[in-house]
Amino acid sequence: MSQKESFMKEIIRKIAGFEGVSESEITGKVKSGRAVIPLNFQRKDIKKPTVIGEGFTVKVNANIGGSPDIEDAGSELEKLQVSVKAGADTVMDLTIGKKWETILRKVLKSSPVPVGTVPVYAVVCEENSVAGINGDEFIDIIRRQAEMGVDFMTIHAGITKKTVEVYDSSDRLGGIVSRGGKLLYRWISENKKENPLYEYFDEILDIAKKHNVTISLGDGMRPGAIEDASDEVQFSELDTLGELTRRCRDAGVGVMVEGPGHVPLNKIEENVLREKEVTDGAPFYVLGPLTTDIGAGYDHITGAIGGAFAAYKGADFLCYVTPAEHMHLPDSNDVIDGVVASKIAAHSADIARGNKSALERDRKMSLARKNLDWEKMRDLAIYPGPLEETFKKYKIREDRACTMCGEYCALLDL
Repeated sequence: MSQKESFMKEIIRKIAGFEGVSESEITGKVKSGRAVIPLNFQRKDIKKPTVIGEGFTVKVNANIGGSPDIEDAGSELEKLQVSVKAGADTVMDLTIGKKWETILRKVLKSSPVPVGTVPVYAVVCEENSVAGINGDEFIDIIRRQAEMGVDFMTIHAGITKKTVEVYDSSDRLGGIVSRGGKLLYRWISENKKENPLYEYFDEILDIAKKHNVTISLGDGMRPGAIEDASDEVQFSELDTLGELTRRCRDAGVGVMVEGPGHVPLNKIEENVLREKEVTDGAPFYVLGPLTTDIGAGYDHITGAIGGAFAAYKGADFLCYVTPAEHMHLPDSNDVIDGVVASKIAAHSADIARGNKSALERDRKMSLARKNLDWEKMRDLAIYPGPLEETFKKYKIREDRACTMCGEYCALLDL
């Protein structure tokens, strides 16, 4: 057995313990392409590896990273720390700025969970003009990030010249809201050439295979307004992602597919089912989805509503949405709120899907509440922060009732 095979065997053993499933079940789902383990071979000291896909608990990703206006490594490392504490299964460093490499290296060194990136951001950060980027630069950045140890990468290879034509002839209300998607759209439109990520996809697969990087096929044409959900532009790109999924599997590269976006409740199921059909069951990674466009300041809630329903219907991986969505770069408190909201959504879906460990955790919480066992309630909560703050702010009476009902608590012998 090679060192790489031995490494992955130990990782699968560890994940099996986290999930409460057999190692063979994980291995079988990964081989079939219906699950992925995002883990670069260089991340040998990772503490919390994970599996994403069919038959496993729904996972949650937290986006961190600086912007051209706010680019501070210390702040992003703090966001990493609170993300993991709040329960994030993975993080993505989406820094777009001149310090992207410094921040990413520090995140990779510090993160106990898998780390993802969007390599096209780094390409743009190193050039003054999108149109002036040559195809080799896209591939070089992907190679550099793989060598740094990145576990999974969003690759916007589904935006082709054909996709651009479909978009240009559409009457989309929200336009293109994916940052990576808009960058590739501009590159194709201004250069009148095919998307280099699509044209050189075989080279990308070679890099991913060498370093065991999971490809996350980006949805650059995801709807940014609920009116645009399930339109021709979105599904045109999805058809290309289905083709690319098959190429990943043929090359022995783990692949998952990203999805919308802004989607009303009545269209979420069709989006999940269509992705699963087009990609033959590839893990589905959704942003939210957000069920309304008017949740500014509370989009962690609109995202959690959509995320719970999408996961119940078969989505495997939820990208969190914070209260800062559509307004500003999130701070640490926004990150906590976003992770917790998505973890609640994921856990709610796990319950509805009959996951035994999820059901047992809720059963234990119910018993703890019945017994007014505050310490146990804290230990079982999705995130213990609010309970810990309550303990500091309010004294628990000797009869253990809280301040809601006091001595008239229904759980006390009145």
